[in-house]
Amino acid sequence: MQRGSIDVTSLPGGIDLQATVESGQSYLWDREDGRMYERTAASGGDAWYWTTVRVDGDLQVVRIRQTDGRLVWEATFDAADVLHTLLGLGDDLPAIRETAPPDAVVDEAYDAYWGMRIVCDPVFPTLVSFICSAQMRVARIHGMQQALRREFGEPVAFDGGTYRAFPTPEALADASEAALRDLSLGYRAPYVKRTAEMVATGEADPEDARGLAYEDARDHLTQFVGVGEKVADCILLFSLGYLGAVPLDTWIRTTIAEFYPDCDRGNYADTSRAIREALGGAYAGYTQTYLFHYLRSGGREL
Repeated sequence: MQRGSIDVTSLPGGIDLQATVESGQSYLWDREDGRMYERTAASGGDAWYWTTVRVDGDLQVVRIRQTDGRLVWEATFDAADVLHTLLGLGDDLPAIRETAPPDAVVDEAYDAYWGMRIVCDPVFPTLVSFICSAQMRVARIHGMQQALRREFGEPVAFDGGTYRAFPTPEALADASEAALRDLSLGYRAPYVKRTAEMVATGEADPEDARGLAYEDARDHLTQFVGVGEKVADCILLFSLGYLGAVPLDTWIRTTIAEFYPDCDRGNYADTSRAIREALGGAYAGYTQTYLFHYLRSGGREL
């Protein structure tokens, strides 16, 4: 096993690890203490988080925690570069905040969760996670993804224990709809199965959205079953590096109605353009994520 650490003060704006992985961006991390997305677990403290990654074709487990001003990690390989990508450690948070509008609610959100970063998760698991997100609380979405890991994920041995990777497209394509429903996916089960089939057979690849113009990338992702514009924006923001994407979920639509009513243009595409401009353009997704987490966590009554 290899161990390493990253000095938090070396990161522009530092990091709040718990906010980063427990803010509804990612459903691919879990806490060793089993308290992921618990409202009562308000402070992760030095809780260990883990995920699986594929390195040179091999599945690996990475564990990380934040303690004594450092991010401490454990893996069977040098995980520093992987973590740098997964957790957005290169993002310059002070510079990003400068692009946000000088609004009281925005300042409150940034102050409350300063150090939260935008994740960059693998695209297929992100695609499945947000297909499962419709009309679901974040804890339930996370529970679904962990259930998929347990039932269909490849086992990975690490530190005397066994972890499960997120299922491959082939594994989910081969799963029966009934088996997926048994994991509480409900009406989302056929969407997950059909989307997995599309990826497994090469009919469509979500990776092909990478590098396209923003709205073209969003359109590309909506070909997958169960993916509308909002889910596509989540995938763009939390996996493909489109930091200007603003998913128009219930919380953000409520925020628009309360604080940015002029941005409501009556349809998704036009409202999306207006709120992206209002929230800072190229980094609007960062401000949106701070607002989402702040308001969802009870920062303001709306």
